[in-house]
Amino acid sequence: MKPLHIKPVETHEDRKAFLSFPWTVYKDDPYWVPPIFSERMEFTDPTKNPFFEHAEVAFFMAMRGDEIVGTIAVFTNHAHNEYHNENIAFFGFFEVLEDAEASQKLFETAEVWAKKRGHTALRGPAQFSTNDECGLLVDGFNDRPRILMTYNPSYYVDLIEKSGYTYARDLWAYKLGVDEFMENIGDRLDKLTTRIMERKNITIRNLNMKEYDEVVRKVKVLYNKAWSKNWGFIPFNEAEFNKLAKDLKDVIDPEIVFIAEKDGNTVGFSLSLPDLNEPLRLAYPKPNTPTWWVLAKLFWHWQVRKQVSWIRSYAMGVIPEYRKLGIDALFYYKTALVAAKKGIKIAEMSWILDNNDKMNKPIIAMGGQVYKTYRIYEKSL
Repeated sequence: MKPLHIKPVETHEDRKAFLSFPWTVYKDDPYWVPPIFSERMEFTDPTKNPFFEHAEVAFFMAMRGDEIVGTIAVFTNHAHNEYHNENIAFFGFFEVLEDAEASQKLFETAEVWAKKRGHTALRGPAQFSTNDECGLLVDGFNDRPRILMTYNPSYYVDLIEKSGYTYARDLWAYKLGVDEFMENIGDRLDKLTTRIMERKNITIRNLNMKEYDEVVRKVKVLYNKAWSKNWGFIPFNEAEFNKLAKDLKDVIDPEIVFIAEKDGNTVGFSLSLPDLNEPLRLAYPKPNTPTWWVLAKLFWHWQVRKQVSWIRSYAMGVIPEYRKLGIDALFYYKTALVAAKKGIKIAEMSWILDNNDKMNKPIIAMGGQVYKTYRIYEKSL
């Protein structure tokens, strides 16, 4: 085995190599869903991702000779530290072969970087925040991830924990059959919550894509208000939310997006996404595949062959003064009603913080079962 050394990512070509490495790790894995490479390049480009406006980021590769055997990113998210009054750094983009030495050296490098900046702990994985993909899969490995959820080999758990990282928070993914939900509580839920909505003069409607930009503006305010007390939450700034809205626009199905309104004011919203990881896995993009060809294959499997059998309840929020009225339950019901008509078999509700009883208890009552756990780790420095 060749000697190990750590190489910082400094050039455009380095970054391409860094982002190409997962195709080596997962080359024989039947469950991994490869990302669209051009999107990953844009996501990690300081000139194109507004996250970098309030963050310092460093990328490192573990090398044996000229071969990459592992990667990691370490970063300071100033917005997080200011909002939560913390002094921590984060790690992400952790990928490694079954090479314990490489894993250990990558974490040591990240820790040195964080210590030099005066941070007291290192937390992750995240890329780059709770507004993006985060968490290490610690169970449920024999299944592909749903859209915008993470995936990793099971041996990562041991490697991270042997480097001294321990539980900080778990993120749960629930699984619920659409037909099961409708048969068990659908009609009863509809009658109960509809009466409440009528008494409170609250209406629920679908998203009209012609008013997309206006809805985005309203939802940004609602989102930052509804999530403000959640562990790890960071308010979106204007540029970040607009980028997310732009990225999601082409994958949104407006029939499974719902808006709750009271006297013309938006008081809640529910955004579910078709699980495009299913057709994306079939398209199987590679780093050198032209983006137009990847998108063409994705469209074929998605819209022509109809290879989507899951949806993911991606984001749902109700402002505090309108909670406990059943708006969230009615969102679930209306989503399931449309999903059933579209032939969708299963919904994933994710991710939900393990200590968020206000979300967990209703989902369990509806028949949802935790079928995957994603862990956020932390180590004091």
